[in-house]
Amino acid sequence: MEKDNLLLFRLRSLRSRKRIIRKDVEKQIRQKYKRSDDLCELRRKIPLMPLKEPYQKGFVRFFVVRDDVKRSKDADFFDGILNKINTKMYSPTRKFLKKKRKFGRRIYVEREQKLVQLSVHQWNDPKLALTIREKQYFLRIENYCPIRKKYNVYYKFIEPWRFVLRVKPNIITHYKPLNSDLDKEIDELDSYLGQHKIRGIIHKTIYGRSNSWKDRYKRDPLKSRKCFHYEMSATEFAESLEDSYV
Repeated sequence: MEKDNLLLFRLRSLRSRKRIIRKDVEKQIRQKYKRSDDLCELRRKIPLMPLKEPYQKGFVRFFVVRDDVKRSKDADFFDGILNKINTKMYSPTRKFLKKKRKFGRRIYVEREQKLVQLSVHQWNDPKLALTIREKQYFLRIENYCPIRKKYNVYYKFIEPWRFVLRVKPNIITHYKPLNSDLDKEIDELDSYLGQHKIRGIIHKTIYGRSNSWKDRYKRDPLKSRKCFHYEMSATEFAESLEDSYV
């Protein structure tokens, strides 16, 4: 009899078995997610090898300090700011054009290039190391996003005229050696982790939150038409009845 009772205690319910299976699947996904990060970091740290014969691959466009600003006493100061907000753009030709549809026809227009607009995280990041004087040349801008229903805050450089664009040939001097086994394993993990269901589990378990759009459109029961009369207290309801009978 005692052996039968012990056997019953060892048997798990259907709900418990499903929970164990779900936990095992989530554990495997975490392990593969961590493995994918480790492999990507390993591939990133592969050292570059110099080419025997460098070659040109298109052109690169970037900002430089204007000549008149270079001759001023603040040349080093603005050069330091430019190193933190500079951008690069690549093109197969010198013209840096893109296709655009106008009046039903496709035309080529020049690609616009701007300086980096710093986010709040970059603004406070100690790695960027913005000094107090450098911060005085940035303007805080808040733009309302109707989709996210919140303000996007960023910092914009207020004197972009101090920099001009310059185009140079894009010379390739180094290359990164390929590791077929490493790339194959990374591709397999990316294919698995990129599945719709797996991405939802990662978003919920690893990042610690579920899809927020469900909560955004959830109906408030107090504001529902079916529950509007519950907002009225008992005394207010009695007073309204008295007024109706008067």
